[in-house]
Amino acid sequence: MAPKRILLGITGGIAAYKSAELVRLLKKAGHEVRVVMTRGAEAFVTPLTFQALSGEPVRTSLLDPEAEQGMGHIELAKWADHVIVAPASADFLARLANGLADDLLSTLCCATEAPIALAPAMNQAMWNNRRTQRNIELLAGDPQIQLWGPDQGSQACGDTGPGRMLEAQALFERIVAEPDGRLAGKRVVITAGPTREPIDPVRYISNHSSGKMGYAMAAAARAAGAKVILVSGPVTIPAPAGVVVRPVITAEDMLAEASRAVDEGCDLFIATAAVADYRPDCCADDKIKKTQEDMTLALVRNPDTLATIAARPNAPFTVGFAAETTDVEHYARDKMQRKQLNMIVANDVSVPGLGFNSDRNAVTVFWPGGQQSIGPESKTGIASQLMDLLAEQLP
Repeated sequence: MAPKRILLGITGGIAAYKSAELVRLLKKAGHEVRVVMTRGAEAFVTPLTFQALSGEPVRTSLLDPEAEQGMGHIELAKWADHVIVAPASADFLARLANGLADDLLSTLCCATEAPIALAPAMNQAMWNNRRTQRNIELLAGDPQIQLWGPDQGSQACGDTGPGRMLEAQALFERIVAEPDGRLAGKRVVITAGPTREPIDPVRYISNHSSGKMGYAMAAAARAAGAKVILVSGPVTIPAPAGVVVRPVITAEDMLAEASRAVDEGCDLFIATAAVADYRPDCCADDKIKKTQEDMTLALVRNPDTLATIAARPNAPFTVGFAAETTDVEHYARDKMQRKQLNMIVANDVSVPGLGFNSDRNAVTVFWPGGQQSIGPESKTGIASQLMDLLAEQLP
């Protein structure tokens, strides 16, 4: 594989000793490595260790007079192909999740456009703390960021549980893995988010979909090497890097745009969007006034984007999503059969903390002759595992 420019950030924690082995492995494989250390990291391992292993000066200062133009964070942010923070302490995760930029490492993480991987390392009680988990959920929802670990096992303090940093070899294998192996050369169309069906100029019918699952799927497909078009309803999520986003509002818009994207070439169609099943039969030209106690709203059925794509001659491999509140497997399998899908991903949106508007989910995937459960975990992690499964199932 081509050499990469790896920026390794090291924060305060005993696991910092593992990072020395990681630098050695990366240099042995021919990659360029530059190291940034926080003040806490210097309490555990000296900068001289990493300078000797990387062959490069170790950066610790936000405004470095020896750096290009004295702005080390901008120089490093532009230089890196991949930013790895290992170990990533609870303090650093909290600052990054909340957008703080008060030292060199946190500032360059805000400035870089490169993918960022975080390898958490902390005591099991700190990892399980609800405030840490809140920060993890925020980070997991960022398409630029991946969470690698933590592992489980004995810890330096004597406790046992989640919080150990992944071993250097495991991190090395993730860093050097070719990002385009699973879906290289495939064209993927994904729908995401809700639709809005107008009642009048100021009101509409919609649902609670945030689009997070669809955007995570788009980022995962792009990371797997696919060319991705994301047909998105109204959401507040930034577009994943390298993904073409085509915004839509209504269910009819979504069908038209999805059909156009499939016409341009599509190997895999993934429908995560929560499309409104019905729309008002007409939209008032002016705002409807509150002049009566009751109002009757006549609805008509919307076109079914997923079923329409699946019914095409030479249809792409088609994957649906089913958000249910009861009897999840029954309704999911029925939907897969009725709409002639190749695969369906089902989740129970009645479970608190999972599904709509959450950064976490738990799903069960069904296909003719098999099924697999994934999660609970971050939607980013679920999306990556779904890409593994799809790569196996695709012709």
